Amino acid sequence: MAAADRTQEVLDAAYTCLTRFGVRRTTMDDIAAEMGVSRSAVYLYVRNKDAAFRLLAVRLHEQALERARKAASADASIADRVRGVLEAKLDLVLHLRGDSQHTAELLDAKARLFGDICTAFTSDLHALLTDLLRRSGVEDPEDAAQICVSLVVGLENTPDARPLLTRASDALCAGLADRAP
Repeated sequence: MAAADRTQEVLDAAYTCLTRFGVRRTTMDDIAAEMGVSRSAVYLYVRNKDAAFRLLAVRLHEQALERARKAASADASIADRVRGVLEAKLDLVLHLRGDSQHTAELLDAKARLFGDICTAFTSDLHALLTDLLRRSGVEDPEDAAQICVSLVVGLENTPDARPLLTRASDALCAGLADRAP
């Protein structure tokens, strides 16, 4: 098995342990036991527990960003593309919060381990939206992108987030279209 595949197995095991114990209480022994290997075998693929969790956070955020990029470049209306980008962020949040109370730790922009990853992800989404809105002729695309990001962040703790995102993004895009030059 390739080293990259084994690293992915380590990250999968780290995620399983995260759902059970959280970042602080998970040990390298827990990750090794979840994989069915020795602790020294895990060290062949990650430097330590913090590195495993950082790689896991990067993987999850990059997967969401890739979904956002696909949505932004889809052959669809501007409203559908904006909604697709915002859904990528919302889906990441709802997935992590739904799996366990601990998995949401990967979303904490103030956390020592993940803050820079979360901040970079949000910045990348903002840049993606800004470009999408600029190409669509929206006035003040940077401000409009910030409003879009704020919209989805505001919905993250709402019980009916998915249906509300559809309605809210449609209304937002209609308002942006009205202001286009």
